[in-house]
Amino acid sequence: MATDRMDVWGGVECTVNRVGERYFSQLDDRPDTLGVHDLERFATLGLKALRYPVLWERVAPDGLETARWDDADTHLARLRELGLRPIVGLVHHGSGPRDTSLIDPQFPEKLARYAGEVARRYPWVEDYTPINEPLTTARFSGLYGLWYPHGRDEATFKTALFNQCRGVVLAMRAIEAVNPRARLVQTDDLGTTYANPSLRYQADFNNHLRWLAWDLVCGRVDREHPLWCWLREWCGAGEAEIAWFADNVRRPDVIGINHYVTSDRFLDDAIDRYPADHCGGNGRDRYVDVEAARALAAPIEGVAPLLVQAWERYGLPLVISEAHIDATREDQLRWLNEVWEGAQRARRAGADVRAVTVWGLLGFYDWNCLLTECRGYYESGAFDVRGGRRRPTAIAALVQTLATGATPDTPALSGDGWWRRPQRLARKPAGVTVPTPEDRMTSPDTPAPILIVGATGTLGQAFARACTQRDLHHHLLCRAEMDIADADSVSRVLDLYRPWAVINAAGYVRVDEAEQDEARCFRENALGPATLARLCALHGVALVTFSSDLVFDGLQEAPYLEDTPVAPLSVYGRSKARSEAMVLEQNPDALMIRTSAFFGPWDEYNFVTLALRALRAGERFTAAGDMTVSPTYVPDLVGASLDLLIDRESGIWHLTNGDAVTWAEFAARAALAAGVERRGLHTCHDQIRRLPAQRPRYSVLGSLRTFAMPGLDDALVRYCAATRA
Repeated sequence: MATDRMDVWGGVECTVNRVGERYFSQLDDRPDTLGVHDLERFATLGLKALRYPVLWERVAPDGLETARWDDADTHLARLRELGLRPIVGLVHHGSGPRDTSLIDPQFPEKLARYAGEVARRYPWVEDYTPINEPLTTARFSGLYGLWYPHGRDEATFKTALFNQCRGVVLAMRAIEAVNPRARLVQTDDLGTTYANPSLRYQADFNNHLRWLAWDLVCGRVDREHPLWCWLREWCGAGEAEIAWFADNVRRPDVIGINHYVTSDRFLDDAIDRYPADHCGGNGRDRYVDVEAARALAAPIEGVAPLLVQAWERYGLPLVISEAHIDATREDQLRWLNEVWEGAQRARRAGADVRAVTVWGLLGFYDWNCLLTECRGYYESGAFDVRGGRRRPTAIAALVQTLATGATPDTPALSGDGWWRRPQRLARKPAGVTVPTPEDRMTSPDTPAPILIVGATGTLGQAFARACTQRDLHHHLLCRAEMDIADADSVSRVLDLYRPWAVINAAGYVRVDEAEQDEARCFRENALGPATLARLCALHGVALVTFSSDLVFDGLQEAPYLEDTPVAPLSVYGRSKARSEAMVLEQNPDALMIRTSAFFGPWDEYNFVTLALRALRAGERFTAAGDMTVSPTYVPDLVGASLDLLIDRESGIWHLTNGDAVTWAEFAARAALAAGVERRGLHTCHDQIRRLPAQRPRYSVLGSLRTFAMPGLDDALVRYCAATRA
């Protein structure tokens, strides 16, 4: 039976995969690579073990004679001092150095020699994963053609899988010759395949195949195995090849299950429901292989039944060896918590589940294209490492809570993850019956809401839309419901709703009119936010409020950072500067977001919408060429703000889509993204002189923070797609 309490383990995404002649490394060629201080941060989370890479391709790319051990020496010594048990990985989705590959007959022996050297150098290390996910790697490298050697046939798949599984056995033999106490933690991805009735045979095959790597190292593949004939007839496996595993059994000491929302699949032969490039097949039938979560009428079962199945099949201790999702912050939290609860449910059913591993503590790069290109796409983990800094996210706080055995009380957990919401479905769902997990994340009581102030404004409406999409309980308030400059009104609403957060998206926005309406501008932009800040601090409620690039004078020629002294030129700018000072004085925990020139798909009167409407109609559109700004796409701004709110960030943050453009350049780039003729676009070079309120000539916002939104061109493409829908 399981031990009294599950542990929390951690891991660093460390893949080194090969595409053609190019290697893609998650840890190399980046300013934010793994360091000693990261290990110390991990230890503060309460982790009991860390999956740590001593990867063959990184340490000995040109042979053991020139191996580079410095990082591993330093890091493993520090882990030992910290009391954080390492689980050493040797190959992680890789194919070894250039003198070998997954189809090299000598791959297993070469890996074993490397494993022996690692064991001799670190004889105190007891836990190893010689090869991570051999079945998944064989699929990507031998069946799907994505990674080297880019095979697309059963024979290459079999060779890649058998070589890796032999490598695991021989590597452990070499390690155990040095340290007989060494333990094998053997990982692979595990999910369930569902299908329409006509494809049930293929789903059954896939559900047998998912166990094959573990079955091989456990010596379970014989003539009675459901895949015996396939291995012999389709893959060309010799009886002696298969028998080798039965004669050289190395059962794992721990079975590591890597489970993602994409692990569960659905096979659909109604191919006319999908784009043509989604269709594939097995030589007998044509079908589409999609995420079950996006296809099935009932939500996916989750990890608990998989753990029970693995326990019943092998009778070996289990861990969830990777838990992560690329999603908004609350869904990252919901997924981790759901995996944790699923593991607990499996334990209650009798499975010996020892730990859940929070994967990708420092985040991930380019897994959205399966590491076939270097796009710079980043998914944050327990820490956000953009900019070379380490910013703890809400995941880090949840990990600490789980590690202590406490029950998480994060308000964002109260909703359902996207994989359980009706919006998850890409098209009419398939009517395949899937049991609903008994521990589905629901709340018996109405959860504490987010209050959004500014019901009539673009930003307030955008926040309400995003909260609805993200299943964040919220109320959108107009001024009649809460006047933020009236302390009694604010107190009454806070007592009524008992929110966990307030987002102030209200305010006076007419920059030129403010020159003649100073009192009202300051009431709405400074006094109101300050009142909110004071009362939110009193009630223990998180606060997000907004400022502007117009707090700067425009005299510098480099982007303004969060710590640059303010020097506003206009009444509006002074009201925002005053708001910043008063809010953070009253409530240092408040999140103050400066932004600039925002545009979005739901506002008929923003700059991009007006420019494209005029240009499409063949009308003249004049834009300033003497003011440089950093535009901000509202959906990105709102999404980032909610993530930072859930992370409990505070202080001043700059959020824009990065690029510095004049208003005229902004219009031109919008027209290019939309495919609109730009003949009607005219540039005004003295616009700044014509406006009633003085503007800075240059108000581009840069950032010292470890957070970045997509670039402007990417945002414009998505704006155009959203407005066409």
